[in-house]
Amino acid sequence: MVVLHPLKVPFTNVIYIERSNFRTKDSKDYYGLAPGKSVLLRYAFPIKCTNVIYEKDTENAIEIHVEYDPERKTKPKGVLHWISQPSPGVEPFKVEVRLFEKLFLSQNPAELEDWLSDLNPHSKEVTLDAYAVPALANAVVGDKFLCRCTIFLVTELISLP
Repeated sequence: MVVLHPLKVPFTNVIYIERSNFRTKDSKDYYGLAPGKSVLLRYAFPIKCTNVIYEKDTENAIEIHVEYDPERKTKPKGVLHWISQPSPGVEPFKVEVRLFEKLFLSQNPAELEDWLSDLNPHSKEVTLDAYAVPALANAVVGDKFLCRCTIFLVTELISLP
């Protein structure tokens, strides 16, 4: 396992969060970012959503404006993972990510007549343009990284230029 310690993560005025960490309408059981709501950037500080720019004729947010929330006296329940531009105007390092879920929908597909119909259609999802910290650009084949958010990464021969 490669340990990137101490991991130096750039912090600029443009950051990226997972799409699932933002909603246009807040609810009591949602701890992500929403208009007017404060959340904590992991390893950073609280931010508050002040404005949202939507894709034309849709409710798809393409830009979220936030500000540091110094008025926040208690720690927000929502803590978000984020990636920053490595430097102003430079897009973050892109990686291909393959996310795996359970292969079958049921606990015991052997009990079914047609086990093939029990395959989970979402057992493998490929994201071609995920963002990662710049330190991953130096990965070599076989390096393994345990991420704080949702994934465990292993570099493969096909993933390197």
